[in-house]
Order: sequence, then C-alpha cells, then structure tokens
Amino acid sequence: MSNPFGLSKVKNVIAVSSCKGGVGKSTVAAGLARALSDQGLKVGLLDADIHGPSLPTLFNLPSVHVYANEFKMAVPVEAEGLKLMSFGFLLGDAPAVMRGPILGSYIQQLLLQTDWGELDFLVIDMPPGTGDIQLTITQSIRLTGAVIVTTRQTLSLVDVSRGILMFEKVKVPILGIVENMAFFVCDSCQKKHYLFGDSQTVEKRFGVKTLVEIPVIPSLKLEEYMATGAKVLLQALETKTMGSIPLVSFDAQNIRLKYSDGREVMLDNRQVRLACQCAVCINEMTGKKQLNPAQICPDIAPKEITPLGNYAVGINWNDGHSSGIYPYSLLEQLG
Repeated sequence: MSNPFGLSKVKNVIAVSSCKGGVGKSTVAAGLARALSDQGLKVGLLDADIHGPSLPTLFNLPSVHVYANEFKMAVPVEAEGLKLMSFGFLLGDAPAVMRGPILGSYIQQLLLQTDWGELDFLVIDMPPGTGDIQLTITQSIRLTGAVIVTTRQTLSLVDVSRGILMFEKVKVPILGIVENMAFFVCDSCQKKHYLFGDSQTVEKRFGVKTLVEIPVIPSLKLEEYMATGAKVLLQALETKTMGSIPLVSFDAQNIRLKYSDGREVMLDNRQVRLACQCAVCINEMTGKKQLNPAQICPDIAPKEITPLGNYAVGINWNDGHSSGIYPYSLLEQLG
C-alpha cells in the first residue's frame, strides 16, 4: 500500500494567528474548532506553538501517547469529537530548546506526517509572531485563510497590521478578526461598555470582518461566542471572492483607484497619509488623531502599495511609515 499524504483529504486549513502573545489566541483556536465541530463538520486542531504548546492543557490531556500507523504516520489524539495534534503530546513537561531549522522540521512533520484523514477543517493554532515557523507553515501547505486574534491595546493593534501584511505577502487571505477582551457588561444596567473605543473600531480600521467580540468576563460560555464566530467565518468563506477590486496606481502627487466599470477615484498623497488609522496615528482609547500634520512633509508619497485581499491596501510611505492599512471604503470616502 502507498503512503497517503497527510493533508490530501483536508478541505480547508485555517490559521489562527495573533502575532502577539497573551491575547487568548490558543483559547480562541480551540473554541473555533469546537464550534465548527458543533456545526456537524469534521475538524482537526494542530497546536503549532512548539515553545509554548497549550492544547494538552486546554483539553485536559496532560499525558497521552501518540501512536504511528502502518505508514509510520502519527495518529491524532481524538477528544471531544476533534482530531488533535500537539508537540506537547511528544514533549511532555520538558522545555523545547531548539533552533529555527529544527523547529521548521518538526512543524513540517506535525503537518505532513500526521494522518488527519478526512476533515472539513484543520485549524492551526499558530505561534505568536511573524517569524520562521509562520513562514514554514505558509510555504509548506496551502492555507484557505487566516483568522487574527487581537485586543484593542496599541501594541496588539500594531501587530495586527504586521500580521495582515505578512499573510497577504504570502497570498493567504484574511478571513476575519476575533476581538478578545473587547467589552464588559455592567451588572446593574446590562449595557456593553467598550474599554478601548466604540464597537466595530477594529473592523473600520483594518477593513476586515470582525467574526466575534468576546467580553472581558464572558456572560456566556466561550463556546457560545465562538459559535457566532464560526457562522460568520463560514459566511466569509462563501463570499471571500465577492466585491469589485480597483486597480491602484500612484505618482509623486496622487493615488488613483480605477474600477472595472470605468469609475476613477483620485486622492492627494498627503491627504491619504494624514488619514492613516493605525495604532501609531490614532489613539485606540479615544479615537482621536495622534499624528501631527506638521510632521508630514509636503512631498510625502508612497514607495509601494500592496493590495490586501479584496478589502484594503497597505502603503509603505517615503517617510518610513508602513503600518497603515487603508480599506477601500475609507479611500472612497476620502475621494
């Protein structure tokens, strides 16, 4: 018998990324996998965080033995209707002390040498950051898309920009954002209070669909919030190619958007630079501009403009600023 390819029967592979630690990425990845499974789908969950595997703890599997089948491929551990694989199953409580090339080799083994069988979705809990492991995963397999987990603090939002740009550079579409610790519900009035800006602030800033907002102290179980996120994710997969994407060009004075129906939008470079919505230019708590217009030179111009899916562009400016993401809806308003 021939050796089967580990992912040959997996229909969709979703990366859950945070680019910054401590925002609840692993918990969200596990919740999303459970929610998709509750929809009647066949789901696997891969813990790709070699240095800090969380899956054994999240599923209360402190000591399990991973077996190999007749093809010498690892057999996933099954729990709660999911197929699970984690380096933590192999490592136990020992620390993972290893360098980049070895890490990449282990990740490829977990991905390609695991007998996942037939799955509708494989959810990958990515390690935080935008380094070697992330690139190894994106170069080893074809990802259906990525979900980014964040909070509204400035450092997290800056990393959201970096994460979106990283995935788009390797041609992985962003399917949505999960916003953790977004609000709390007052005991007396039962009203949502947003700690860092109004509702949909993150969605407006990046032009990417918010799958779900999770409160600081959930009034419902996490699975109930992630059930909503899973439904929105499935809708995003069905409609990810819709929308008219303009052709974007620029020169020393202007940025131009040209649509397939012949419509054109022309924007002044400096006007666009001043409209940047990134966490460096906008205060995430008040929504007020932190960017001083006097600091933007008159001859400001893009060095490079990168289309980001069908929702936005990333602009690398000649003043060194590159964290801004401009939704097409924002550019059309400016025009």
